[in-house]
Amino acid sequence: MHLARFPRYRLGHFPTPLERLDRLSAVLGGPEIWIKRDDCTGLASGGNKTRKLEFLVAEALAQGADTLVTQGATQSNHVRQTAAAAARVGLHCHALLERRVTNQGAEYETAGNVLLDVMMECRIDFRPAGLDMNAEAAMLAETLRSQGCKPYVIPGGGSNPVGALGYAACAEELIGQADAAGLRIDHIVHATGSAGTQAGLVAGLFAMNAPVPVTGFSVRAPRPRQIDTVHALAVQTAELIGARGELPRDMVMVRDDQVGPGYGQPTEAMIEAILLLAQTEGILLDPVYSGKGFAGLVALVRAGAFAKSERVVFLHTGGSVALFAYGHLFQTQKAA
Repeated sequence: MHLARFPRYRLGHFPTPLERLDRLSAVLGGPEIWIKRDDCTGLASGGNKTRKLEFLVAEALAQGADTLVTQGATQSNHVRQTAAAAARVGLHCHALLERRVTNQGAEYETAGNVLLDVMMECRIDFRPAGLDMNAEAAMLAETLRSQGCKPYVIPGGGSNPVGALGYAACAEELIGQADAAGLRIDHIVHATGSAGTQAGLVAGLFAMNAPVPVTGFSVRAPRPRQIDTVHALAVQTAELIGARGELPRDMVMVRDDQVGPGYGQPTEAMIEAILLLAQTEGILLDPVYSGKGFAGLVALVRAGAFAKSERVVFLHTGGSVALFAYGHLFQTQKAA
């Protein structure tokens, strides 16, 4: 793919670890489960958006921007990492937070990711649920331009073809790690939201002719809409990379059975999955994204979807900072 052709500002700790989860695999009694630790990317507690931001921030700097403008839900991992990237390179950051979740307690808008946003001097404005948040961010950028600023707008989740290059790079990194270790990967599973992570992975694997199936567990959109979104972005990303041929729609596999009541709304399966991984492997997931993605993986294993001889990689997209905004779900013990 030769991704060095594209401007990139190094922000993360790469390659992230690829670890075998022996205790978890034994407890579930299914396939051999591995985890790709993109919670360890290093930028303000890490997460998947760091990979995307390396390409997006490089483009912003090349355009002479002085401010990063972006948007996300209240407990956005993307906004937190964008604020950290801005601090790292000396840019201002202005973020719009959508009140998609309003029923998780008084501290939801001050704890977790929001606390870190504020600590890194990200200017925050809230918006009600249901708006076109990318359009809102574009309007904010116009206001900032009228005030003499030079904003660069990053879409929600960093999910455009430039941002998705980060996960094409991750696909290359993961396959390289597997090849070096003599590890055959049979499946990749992760949480899918704004689509850039899954689209980048699929585009990267397509460009390398590495036929590893990728299943994304949607955290918000119904399956048909998520497939449309991921496939469209994967095609654009593959074209940007210069991959030959037409990326097949059937490369985009999505399930929506872990969404539950809605985006950011807890489910019993998510809570159980987070506690299971914490108590078997000492690894923390988040309640909005990786917790639901991992709950999906657990459900597939229990349903016998994988042969015991297979090797499944769970891509950990980070976000454990959000646990502090959902702490009431995990208070299973009281002090003596």
